[in-house]
Amino acid sequence: MASYDTTFSPAAAADEPLKRSTPPQEYKGDCSPLVDVALRVLLFLTALVSIIVMVTSNQTKLIPLAPGLAIRLPAKFQHSPAFIYFVVALSVACLYSIITVVLSVLSMMKPSGCSAKMQFHFVMFDALLLGIVAAATGAAGGVAYIGFKGNTHTGWSKICNTYDSFCFHSAASILLSLISSITLLMLVWLSIYVLYKKTTRR
Repeated sequence: MASYDTTFSPAAAADEPLKRSTPPQEYKGDCSPLVDVALRVLLFLTALVSIIVMVTSNQTKLIPLAPGLAIRLPAKFQHSPAFIYFVVALSVACLYSIITVVLSVLSMMKPSGCSAKMQFHFVMFDALLLGIVAAATGAAGGVAYIGFKGNTHTGWSKICNTYDSFCFHSAASILLSLISSITLLMLVWLSIYVLYKKTTRR
């Protein structure tokens, strides 16, 4: 009759539940926290430069009214409510990016990384800010297009043939704001991806 070795090790039995109950560690090759910080820094830079370009877009020109009569008329972003909303929205995005960069860097220092609760808050506020910045970009883009092309149906004349520097600054600022909107969209996608990974590993 065959004999079996039934040696029982209490130490091994005690270690086995601990091994099973150990929570799964984060992937060592996971670069999503670094990508998150890089995108938030990019958001800060594009928003800040866009604000500076828009605020410094003032230009004054001599507008002829009659032969031998001309007046100096300035073009400023404060003259358009859409541009004012544009600057305010990007200022909020700039401040938000600073706060979230600090939170992301602090969460990277923790062994457990960014918690699912904080990641959910990132998704919620990133999506909210994306809507604000995208709406401001669209509103400013509509005003800039009228300034560049005019509107014959409503009798609005184009001004970019006169205020060329003002229109160039406005176009550059709107382009940078569009990059900020795309960056926020990528942040939303990244946060959703990280949340998905956290829930599937449980």
